[in-house]
Amino acid sequence: MRYLTLLLACLPWVASLAQTPVVPAAPVTIPVPTLSARAWILVDYATGQVLAEHNSKQRLEPASLTKMMTTYLVAEALADKRLSLQQPVVVSERAWRTQGSRSFVPVNGQVLVDDLLKGMVIQSGNDASVALAEAVGGSEPAFAIMMNQTAQRLGLKDTNFLNASGFFDGAQPTHYSTAHDMARLAAALVREHPEIHRLHATKEYTYAGIRQYNRNRLLWADPTVDGLKTGHSNAAGYCLVATSLRAPRRLISVVLGAPSDEARARDSLNLLSWGYMAFDAIKVYGKGQTVSQFKVFKGAQNTVKVGVTEDLIISLPRGMAAKLTTRLESRQPLLGPVHLGTKVGTLKLALGGQAWGEYPVVALEEVPVAGFFGRLWDTLVLWFR
Repeated sequence: MRYLTLLLACLPWVASLAQTPVVPAAPVTIPVPTLSARAWILVDYATGQVLAEHNSKQRLEPASLTKMMTTYLVAEALADKRLSLQQPVVVSERAWRTQGSRSFVPVNGQVLVDDLLKGMVIQSGNDASVALAEAVGGSEPAFAIMMNQTAQRLGLKDTNFLNASGFFDGAQPTHYSTAHDMARLAAALVREHPEIHRLHATKEYTYAGIRQYNRNRLLWADPTVDGLKTGHSNAAGYCLVATSLRAPRRLISVVLGAPSDEARARDSLNLLSWGYMAFDAIKVYGKGQTVSQFKVFKGAQNTVKVGVTEDLIISLPRGMAAKLTTRLESRQPLLGPVHLGTKVGTLKLALGGQAWGEYPVVALEEVPVAGFFGRLWDTLVLWFR
């Protein structure tokens, strides 16, 4: 066993929980499994807590993990009705000639988006990836620009994509990402496009009479694993982004640069198992639960109920729940009108007196603006405060 400093920090991954600066927890040393990968990270999906990491911000080639961004952009196009699952796509010669893993789509043939998506997600087909990139972006180079723009929007600060598949004839150091960024991208895909994420749990599918299997070994080894993506090249080594749900908690692990297919599966399983065993899932507050009431000035009512938009479930080292304390800070002065869902304060957590993280609290109800005399009175009150 080796000891690593765990950066148990609540990072801004989930939109509903990540709109305030985060105070990282004080370093805590907990023994973690010995892993063979060059870089890795384990993240609590709901809060963005980093439970363990090693070289998580080292830029490495992601190989087919690149397809996670391609999948994300295709999912966005489907959600925006720019693309439909039953829409036929003509497979260009460029897409058909793409080397590496293939979905066996015919050149100049018309293939449904649904089949291309399955070919990319389940079989990791490079040909399907390029065909989808051309359908969404017009061309693969134009799609790569979209990929990098989306990466910036999602806060992937150490990521740069050159193509839609991640395949290159040799090393390509300017096509890179990090374990940290890949975990963040995985969280965005799960959160924003759950229906597409469910495809990643499919073990096999058949196209043109050819049965194709998912390359993620964990789908057979652990029934709680429901994704997400494998990757491999000589330069990148063996990579795996895994998602696992053991209610009420979902964990995301990223392993980059493992020495073999077996090693990346073993590292991922060890990391996920350790995360579930070493930490307890603690529900701090429930979705829509009134945490407190804040004073409102110039509002039609004097107070507003506040809480969190989703269940706030955090990971704490096993047996430490009794040492968790909470402190609520209101944004003051809070002026009417206050709209439902507006951030109105911050919930600060501490564990044994050490800062553990911050989460926004929002208004759970509408507070209309007060009438003329109410506003006038509160103006005077605020003047003399």
